[in-house]
Amino acid sequence: MRTRPLGKTDLRLTTIGLGTWAIGGPWEYGWGPQDDDDSVRTIIAAVEGGVNWIDTAPIYGCGHAEEVVGRAVRELKERPLIATKCGLVWNERREKINCLEAKSILRECDDSLRRLGVDVIDLYQLHWPDPDEQIEEAWEAMARCVQQGKVRCLGASNVSVAQIERLARIHPVAAVQPPYSMLRRDIENDLLGYCGTHGIGVVCYSPLQKGLLTGKFTKEYLDTLAPDDHRRSDPNFVGRRFEENLEKVGALRSIAERHGKTVAQLAIAWVLRREEVTSAIVGARRPAQIQETLAAGDWVLEEETLRKIESILKE
Repeated sequence: MRTRPLGKTDLRLTTIGLGTWAIGGPWEYGWGPQDDDDSVRTIIAAVEGGVNWIDTAPIYGCGHAEEVVGRAVRELKERPLIATKCGLVWNERREKINCLEAKSILRECDDSLRRLGVDVIDLYQLHWPDPDEQIEEAWEAMARCVQQGKVRCLGASNVSVAQIERLARIHPVAAVQPPYSMLRRDIENDLLGYCGTHGIGVVCYSPLQKGLLTGKFTKEYLDTLAPDDHRRSDPNFVGRRFEENLEKVGALRSIAERHGKTVAQLAIAWVLRREEVTSAIVGARRPAQIQETLAAGDWVLEEETLRKIESILKE
């Protein structure tokens, strides 16, 4: 699989990274029950298929996703690059709590290293810039983790250009992690251009828009989701908006099939068309899912195909 440099760092990431939100299992924003053995097999299949990095976070399953990643890594001959996050903790009801206090960030780093079973975190990311007035405090603590040799480089998820500039005054921002897909394109307004100009890596999450762009969703399939799957209340999966999304996916499917590809592969390749994008984070719960999407990492869309896609998305 192709690799791209992560900003100005010495890291090169494959154009697809494995996301582990769903394999954390149940929590406030979980995707329903998940079998840990399936998760481990999925991680191994991703790495053996050419993926060289994994994205996770403590909040996914309240620590469980990191533990599963650690278990899988111990079974691999060669360790992939690992990116995790900080700034979200949880209470006894497994509800998320935003916390950017320095002492909490430092504790989170140590806890993540322990759960992952590694000596260093390759990319440590601020998960949410909330509360905004404390992002500098959190970033200073994260920079201390770099100085202590526990972290290689720092990134920030869900941040604006203005917030990046504030953080950069303290320690270099190696990468940002925003949502980006055919159905969510706001980062095209300013963030992508800014990162391209300033040599900041962009690792996009949810390129398949939480599964909507896999081509597998129907009204009937939506009804089969676990009762605690957070997508049941996501606006993209409700009412007329859900119907419109399915119409777009249907039109995109015809383009994908003409190339002998799936809608999921088309959606990922579309995100990767932007040279500012380092990698697309693709979640998977079973080996077959990640194996299907791997081919998208090397698919370069032609201009005519891009024009047809743009026409569909604008309707």
